[in-house]
Order: sequence, then structure tokens, then C-alpha cells
Amino acid sequence: MIKNLKAENRSAGRYKNMVIENDKKYNGGVFNDPDISGSVISGSSFTGCSFRNANMKEMRILNCLFLKCDFTGARLNASSHGHSMFANCSFLKANLFSAVFDNCKMTGSVFSEAVMNGVIIKEGDWSYVNFRHLNLKNINFNKVLLRESDFYGCGLEKSNFCSADLSRAVLAKTKMSGADLRGASIDGIDFREVNLEGVRLDIAQAIAVVQSYGAIIGSK
Repeated sequence: MIKNLKAENRSAGRYKNMVIENDKKYNGGVFNDPDISGSVISGSSFTGCSFRNANMKEMRILNCLFLKCDFTGARLNASSHGHSMFANCSFLKANLFSAVFDNCKMTGSVFSEAVMNGVIIKEGDWSYVNFRHLNLKNINFNKVLLRESDFYGCGLEKSNFCSADLSRAVLAKTKMSGADLRGASIDGIDFREVNLEGVRLDIAQAIAVVQSYGAIIGSK
């Protein structure tokens, strides 16, 4: 149980204090501004809950579900998330510096203006995620599912996408010098607005890139 955590619960039409417990379900809870740094949540689910501006530094979140939750301005520095789902959540202006996501499902979540320097991603599903304009330099996306994710305008220098699934991802206007795409699935990517200078590709990918410019490969 997280001690001393109070929330405004509007689902019953009034406000009342509420404590987060492990293995519980919460619907519409408002957990704004609490200091829950260093705490542990395990096995709980949250639907439509708000964690705006919450201090969640160094928290451990294990086997939890967050559906359509709002983490706007939340401080998640050095937090750890294992085998959890954050589906269609908003991390607008959240601080995720050095946060760890181990086999998490983040589908449809938005990270606009978030701080993601030093984030550690261990596999998992980050499909349909909005990363637009973020600094994602040196991030390891090895074996991560990133189908149709939006990296428009991101700094991806020296990031590792080896064996990732980038099918139909948006890479327009990105900075990718030193990034490694070898072994990644790049089906459906439009490379015409991608600067590939210094990017590492395998032979099959190089052919796919040329084809995206309209080239016809073959001897006839």
C-alpha cells in the first residue's frame, strides 16, 4: 500500500480521501500533486485517472494497467515500470529522465514535450505512440514494437533500432546521424523526408530506401 496518498474521487459525485492499494481497480480517481516518490504499486488498474503534477520519482510500478490516464507534468524521474500497460495515456510535459520500462505496452500514448533523456526501454510494445519533436538521442529501441509510431522532428542521433518493428512509422524531419536500423522492419516508411546521412542500414533496407524514392530494382 502507498502510505499517505490521498486523492479526490469524483466518480461518486463528491470528493473523498482515497488510498491506493495493490491489486485494486480505480476508475476516474484524481491523484493530482501528491508526493508518492519511492513507493510501489503492484497489480492495480487505473481507468481515466489523473496523476497531473504528481511526484512519482523512483517509483516501482509492476503488473499494472493504466488506460486513458493523464500524467501531465508528472515527475517520473528514475521510476521503474515492469510488465505494465499505459494505453492511450498522456505524458504531456512529464519528466521521464532515466525512467525504465521493462516489457511494457504503451500503445497510443502521447509524450508531447516530455523529457525522455536516458530512458531505458527493454522490448515491449510502443506502437502508435506520439514522440513528435522529442530528444531521443542514444535511446536503445532494440526489439521494440514501434508500428506506426510518430517520430516527426525527433532527435534520434545514435539511437539503436536494431531488430525493432518500425513498420509505417513516421520518420520525417528527424535527425538520425549515427542511428542503427540494421535488422529493423521498415515496411511502409516514406524516406523522402528523412536525412539518412550516417545511418547504418543492412542491404535489404538500403534497397527498400531506394525503392521509396521510386527506383525500380532489377535487371530488366
